Amino acid sequence: MKFVWGIHPNALAYSMTTLGAGMMNSIFNFYYVKLFLNRYKISEVAFHQAQVVFMVWNAINDPLFGYIQDNSKFVCCSSRQFSILYGAPLYALAFLLPWFPWKHYEEGDWLSGLHLIVALCAFDGLLTFVLLAQCALFAEISTKHESRLQLIKYNQVATLIGSTSVLFCGLISENMENFAYFQAFAVLVAALATACMCYTGKYSTSQYEWRETCTENTNMENDGALSWSSVISLTKQIITEKNFVFFVTMNFFQVFHLAFCNNFMMIFADNLIPKDVLSSSVRSIMYGAGFICPQCLVLLSHASLKKFGYYRIILFSFYFEGVAAAVMFVLGPEHYYLLAFYLTANMVIVQASFSLFNLPLADIVDADLIKHKRRSPLSSMVFGTNALFTKPAQSLAPMLVVTILNQFGYENLNNKVAQPDPSLFLGLHDAMFYLICLVPLCITVAQILTWTPFSIQNTHMTAVR
Repeated sequence: MKFVWGIHPNALAYSMTTLGAGMMNSIFNFYYVKLFLNRYKISEVAFHQAQVVFMVWNAINDPLFGYIQDNSKFVCCSSRQFSILYGAPLYALAFLLPWFPWKHYEEGDWLSGLHLIVALCAFDGLLTFVLLAQCALFAEISTKHESRLQLIKYNQVATLIGSTSVLFCGLISENMENFAYFQAFAVLVAALATACMCYTGKYSTSQYEWRETCTENTNMENDGALSWSSVISLTKQIITEKNFVFFVTMNFFQVFHLAFCNNFMMIFADNLIPKDVLSSSVRSIMYGAGFICPQCLVLLSHASLKKFGYYRIILFSFYFEGVAAAVMFVLGPEHYYLLAFYLTANMVIVQASFSLFNLPLADIVDADLIKHKRRSPLSSMVFGTNALFTKPAQSLAPMLVVTILNQFGYENLNNKVAQPDPSLFLGLHDAMFYLICLVPLCITVAQILTWTPFSIQNTHMTAVR
């Protein structure tokens, strides 16, 4: 691979999808819950119904697309590059769905619930199709640990740039107060993201470049037909691996924690930190830092990853999150600047450690390839099966939190017709504070218990496996 000005062209091409997806995903995850709850005034029942539908679709589309991409004879599916190239424009269009209401919604309007279902399912479906292909590329570009760390490095730079979309979106739209500016910025982001992902589709390469003519399914009894028996057989081989089970269990809690931070950081900060303490512009910078700083942290930890490996770095992050949550709980909610720092730091650590999860998954792909003597890796199926068990956490987190908050009067917070008793909100604020401390604390305990037995710990010490 020829280098130009010290830039690795394949790593650059791979990371462009991360840049495009990062711009869209950051905005989508950070704003959609507040948009539908506060602006579209969706009812709690409709919100839960949408999340249940999304949870089911979110779980099944990953292994479904994974199997199709690993076994399909159609080049638009079997080629990682073409999957990204053709999926990118549709992915961008799906990103725009929630920001444009289908009509002026009244409080509890059933159409806002349908809008949320369509927006969530369309966005996640296209996100899965494109990013699953990119995840498979990560495992297939190289089996060298050093090369994968290089991809992580380029990826984090791309994510760093992409995550600034939340910062600029907040500053331009005044944290979504100026909705017309917010919509215009969303359209611009969608256009830029499409161009970035199409660059990956055209210029990235892998060591399984011609995999569509030499795939695993040539060895299957049914001549590569997409049969249920093949799906069940391959999935069983994947989920019976102990390391896969340990990783998936730990990752489920990580996805829950990340959704918790992304969806509710703004809501918690707006309610627990008075506006005269932090101005709107400072809040925008704070929210932006929650997306930008994780990438800086991973880039700065590149040398530590080489020295200690991802296993120890991830384990350390769990201990750090747990200690920070316990300290914040003891200090209480009155320390506003410390609370702002804690909210931001918690989101940074969770996102930074999550950014490393492609490394253990890629090692699981390699172990599966060797154990079952496959011709080419089942990269998409491994990543997709992982998502089958972890993606439901993306819906469970907002469902659980909204249910708890509404028990303390959150749904009446923006009710301009009937002004509720202000004393009721004291209980709401206490509930919010307990959530931001106790949820991370419980999650990290569970993660430490499930991540500790993971046995693929020293691949950073092996140049080539």
